Parts: sequence; C-alpha cells; structure tokens
Amino acid sequence: MTDLITRQTLPLGQRPRVLEMHDVLKVFNGTVTALKGMSLTVNAGDFISLLGPSGCGKSTALRLIAGLMQPTQGRILWDGDQGEGNGGRGDIGVVFQEPTLMPWATVARNVYLPFRLRGKSFASVAGEIREALSLVGLEKFADAYPRELSGGMKMRVSIARALVTNPRLILMDEPFAALDEITRQKLNNDLLQLKAKIGCTVIFVTHSVFESVFLSDRIVVMAARPGRVLEEITVDAPYPRDMAFRTSANYAAHTSVVSKALLAAIGETA
Repeated sequence: MTDLITRQTLPLGQRPRVLEMHDVLKVFNGTVTALKGMSLTVNAGDFISLLGPSGCGKSTALRLIAGLMQPTQGRILWDGDQGEGNGGRGDIGVVFQEPTLMPWATVARNVYLPFRLRGKSFASVAGEIREALSLVGLEKFADAYPRELSGGMKMRVSIARALVTNPRLILMDEPFAALDEITRQKLNNDLLQLKAKIGCTVIFVTHSVFESVFLSDRIVVMAARPGRVLEEITVDAPYPRDMAFRTSANYAAHTSVVSKALLAAIGETA
C-alpha cells in the first residue's frame, strides 16, 4: 500500500488511546443543552457506534470531535496533546448521511477534493486516489460522474474520499440510513472488510440496533435531554462477521441487550 497504511488492530484493552472526551458540555444559543457530562474514550482500532434517540446529541458529538465546533465546557484531548485539547488531532475523515458529491466532477476528482484543499496537484496524488477507489471497489469508475452511479456507489465514493488521506480516525454520521436494506447490509459487510484491510478507527452514528451490533466492538448508548452516555456495551463477537453472525444466537443476544438499553434511553426522554 502507499499512503493508506495497514494498521494492526490490537485486542480490546490493549489499544493505545486516540482521544478522550472529558465531561463535555455543549449549549446552543445559551438555552439548548445538547450535551452535558459527555465522556468517552476512543482507542486505536475501535469501531464505536453512537446509538440513541433523535436529539440525543450523537451528531453534535461527532462535530465536536471533528473540530467543527468547540465545547461550551469540558475538554477533548487527543493523544499527543499537551493540555491544550487539540495538539494531537491530526487527520480526520468524515462521511455524512448524504454523499455530498460534486455533480460536475468525476469520481476521481471528487476523491481528490481533500488533497485539493491542501494545495496538492491531482497528478501528485493520483496513486493514492486509485488506491482509495480500489479499496471501495470503484477503480473502474474513476472517470464516471455521480449521476451515473447508484446510491450505494455514491456512498462508496464518499467513503473513499474520507480515507484517501489515511486519517487516524473516520467519523461516519448515519451514512447508510437513506439506503434500502439490501444495499445497507452489503455496505455494512464492505465497511468491515475495509476496516480489516486498513485497521482504521471508526466512530459511527446510527439509529439501528441491528447495524450497531453487526459493525461495532463497542456500542455507546446515549440518553437525551441532555445528551450523555447512558451505557457502554461491548460486542465480543470476533471479526470477520458475516451472514452467519447475523443469524446466530450470539447476535440475537447482543441485540436484545442493546435494545433494552435503548428503551431505557428513550424512557429518559419522556
């Protein structure tokens, strides 16, 4: 591989820290408390799902981690920080619910965007772009335009764009929510295969208990009003995961535990 370096994913409990959220408070317009007392540790190689009712602050937490906004109180510390709360951030890849592709640009030029924003020429990073497209199975569509792609293919382009700079952390905000169930399951499978290849760290926002159990090794169930961690659940099923896991007693048991935790979170919003 070139710049997309394969990383070794260690077992839970042996992974170095990537970041910590410490007692984070986020208030909008001085009146709306989105998060209060939000604390979370993210370790290298984790696949963490943030699960909770609408309005519990899942997307707000992602935006804070991405540096798109700042906490009202509390700190987000990255590995390598010297107390300032931002010194170790490094590269982050973000995948939104909508692919947000430029319709006038080819697939390759859409993936090139993060490099363009850094002032790099297309020619100088053509290898990285080809590799990212290969990782998501779109190497033959580099010269296609978004209008020529299916919804699932557009999302693959968005994922390729997020990982092309070899980020230390990928943030995914309900990326598959608008897709049909068959496409969604296929992309869930592909995402786990991709993570196995490059060993990335992922924080994934979802409303789906079933998706969170299939993808994650840690599920953070959030309560609303204000948003905070209600419970953290470890999914100890080994990777790789496939249809056999989806139909297993272990999967059913985990979905039952997570469903009960989510019901408790919903109950707290009443």
